[in-house]
Amino acid sequence: MYMLSSHVYQLMTTIGYRRHLLRQGGWVVALIMFLSLFETAISQNQSSDPEATQVLQLHYQDGHVVVDNGIFQLILSNPEGFVTGVRYNGIENVLDYTGNEHDRGYWDLVWNFPGKKIKKSKGTLDRIEATKMEVITQNDDKIELSFSRTWNASLTTALPVNIDKRFVMLPNSSGFYSYAIFERLKGWPAVELDNIRLVFKLNQDKFHYMAISDERQRYMPLPEDRIPPRGKSLDYPEAVQLLDPIEPELKGEVDDKYEYSMESKDIKVHGWISTNDSVGFWQITPSNEFRSAGPLKQFLGSHVGPTNLAVFHSTHYVGAELIMSFEEGEAWKKVFGPVFIYLNSFPKGVDPLLLWNQAKNQTKIEEEKWPYKFTASTDFPSSDQRGSVTGRLLVRDRYISSEDIPANGSYVGLAAPGDVGSWQREYKSYQFWSKADEKGYFSINNVRTGRYNLYAFVPGFIGDYHNATVFDISPGTNISLGDLVYEPPRDGVTLWEIGVPDRTAAEFYIPDPNPTFTNKLYLNRSDKYRQYGLWERYAELYPDKDMVYNVDVDDYSKNWFYMQVTRKQPNGGYNGTTWEIKFKLDDKMKNFTGNFKLRIALATSNVAEMQVRVNDVSVKNPPLFTTGEIGKDNTIARHGIHGLYWLYSVDVPGASLRHGNNSIYLTQPLAKSPFQGLMYDYIRLEFPDSISHLT
Repeated sequence: MYMLSSHVYQLMTTIGYRRHLLRQGGWVVALIMFLSLFETAISQNQSSDPEATQVLQLHYQDGHVVVDNGIFQLILSNPEGFVTGVRYNGIENVLDYTGNEHDRGYWDLVWNFPGKKIKKSKGTLDRIEATKMEVITQNDDKIELSFSRTWNASLTTALPVNIDKRFVMLPNSSGFYSYAIFERLKGWPAVELDNIRLVFKLNQDKFHYMAISDERQRYMPLPEDRIPPRGKSLDYPEAVQLLDPIEPELKGEVDDKYEYSMESKDIKVHGWISTNDSVGFWQITPSNEFRSAGPLKQFLGSHVGPTNLAVFHSTHYVGAELIMSFEEGEAWKKVFGPVFIYLNSFPKGVDPLLLWNQAKNQTKIEEEKWPYKFTASTDFPSSDQRGSVTGRLLVRDRYISSEDIPANGSYVGLAAPGDVGSWQREYKSYQFWSKADEKGYFSINNVRTGRYNLYAFVPGFIGDYHNATVFDISPGTNISLGDLVYEPPRDGVTLWEIGVPDRTAAEFYIPDPNPTFTNKLYLNRSDKYRQYGLWERYAELYPDKDMVYNVDVDDYSKNWFYMQVTRKQPNGGYNGTTWEIKFKLDDKMKNFTGNFKLRIALATSNVAEMQVRVNDVSVKNPPLFTTGEIGKDNTIARHGIHGLYWLYSVDVPGASLRHGNNSIYLTQPLAKSPFQGLMYDYIRLEFPDSISHLT
């Protein structure tokens, strides 16, 4: 008797979907679909019969190796290790068959020698062409292939890093795994790495529908739609308006790959569907332990091409601070991956968009199997070679509660030893994060051996928790930390506050886009900040004067523009902007002494400066506080809602305030580009502690 796989059973038993079928076509359509799914389930579960198990095969063909498990064939160039073909479900090649075969599936990186970077160039693009192919394992349980290259010291222009690309195929598996081992030995030259990726360019004739989340799915433009005269570049090359696309319904839309970026914690599965063939191509990432800069770091995934990316390291939404820099003689080793490239299909007559649901269910299966046991490299440890850390995080803020507050929804993680918040700039080691439950309990599992600090951030509270204790994780280590207490920055009772401390600017006023430049996917949605050109809306909404916000009457969701940007001038130049926050001090505050405390949390900064003045807007006088020039996140141009997090605490002398009306001025003076500016996360003014009895 055959058992239905979990994802098929879930589809068949979804009441809402059955009702949808009945509305669309009645019992006949529903019955046909269920029988088709049953047939699919049977074919997928025949592997439980040993006699039906497909035999793994490895063939050598004219400069290529072909790995075959009876479900699909993986073709790789030998010895370079490029994925030149994937045969599946009657499709000769799901990858792009035009052009150079080395431009279909590949690992690549961008690198520089320190100080050698060419102006206007990101560095040297390296397609990681291997020089040696080796069969690591070939048996009935798996085939694992290695494509490696070793640094040659005699080649002065070569990247001083050894790289071993691995590909793994298992029997009865509708997909393959890939990971790479990067290693530098002691004594090697200094070098900088900018970007590390695994890239797949899919068959343009087949794959037109992209899915990266439940809410972010659509039919995408074709590559030729972006090329003049069909497309017109806008303020930067990545953003293109579709003037005469092949599909007329896309006319006028803006396409930009950065509109589809995602936070690391959310990049679990994304890919493409060939609706005519009912075939899906997906990249599944069961863990983000190997990605740089923690759970909130934003990466590219899928975009027009059709292109599917696994990005392991990039500087996007952070800037030069995240260039992976190695000093002369510095040794290093890191494993990126494995990721699972998953292919699925449905019989004709079944809605092909449901392949997304099946891919999500396969993602859960891969997460349950993590860390994988089948990898041959000892550099990828199995579960019994890892450790865990558990505990409970509480928040202590006596100005809010007399009791410690469970850190519900907080992110708690292990990263390399460092300073408060250093995890968001860390890239050489591994990071392990867990989301605390409603009582503040967390469990960080499958931690690689190494030395770590514990970090956390809590929605609703400013700042970062940092436990400076160095935790040595060894195989089998299980550390229970008990109750930990985070005391966020606080000197007194809140006089007023603007926003929500969640490390984003999403709660503030986000305007609708210019109707001429829209992406229909993001119309009338909470994530409409992904629309192109919103930086220009500020001057349209405030044509003569900058924003003024009154804490007593204004609503930050309606009256606080979500980014402080430059103002374009008629002559083509730009000016800085100054925002005013108005508030009152009543009779109770006549005789106060000491300093007020102004807390300002920034969600991003791009080549910007924040100056703070109190009751004196004149730029002739020095500001009370300035950050100086900070940040190169480029979040504004890349349609983000946050980049790096910055927190500042400013002493505001009581003598500078007065009874009655007061103003705090926030000036961003740097103005050479429309993309310079700030996004605020949260602002709060606190009473001096000497009068904290006032509530």
